[in-house]
Formats: sequence, C-alpha cells, structure tokens
Amino acid sequence: MLLKRDLLERIKASEVDLIFRRWNRPTVKPGGTLKTKVGLLAIKAVTDTTPDTVTDDEARRAGFADVADFRRWLDTMKEGSLFQRIEVGYVGEAD
Repeated sequence: MLLKRDLLERIKASEVDLIFRRWNRPTVKPGGTLKTKVGLLAIKAVTDTTPDTVTDDEARRAGFADVADFRRWLDTMKEGSLFQRIEVGYVGEAD
C-alpha cells in the first residue's frame, strides 16, 4: 500500500488513524505491519465497507475535512472491486 509522505507524517503525529482504500485485492491484513518512509505502521483492523457508509467522523479521522472532501479524493482514485476501511497506528522506527 503506497501512502504519501504527508499522510504518513500525520499518522506518525497521531492526527490520522484511519485509511480508506479501493483495490482489486488487499495488500494488508489485521495484526500486520507496514514498513514506510517514516517508520513502521500497525494494521489494527481491516473492514470491507462501501464509500456510502463513510461518516463525517471517519472522514476526519482519515484526514479529510468532511465526507464531501473524502468523496472528492475518492473520485481521483483508480477503480477497484474492493473498498476497505483500515485502522492504523504508528509503531516506531523501522529496522
């Protein structure tokens, strides 16, 4: 899962703890970790969902101003058959 540096920094600062992804097959699983440019992320939970169920609170947790801002971002993403809600946290520096 490729994440932009700005988003990674916000996860590290505990400003973001939720990510949404649309893809054809998942690349992370609950209980796993992800090595990134800013360190190791914990994948706390992965839930299949739909974009229509995203709330304003979830959009803000994912770094968006609101659901409308989230939907504008989603319109720029590639299509995929699977839409997932991923809870993340910063673990620390990667080895």
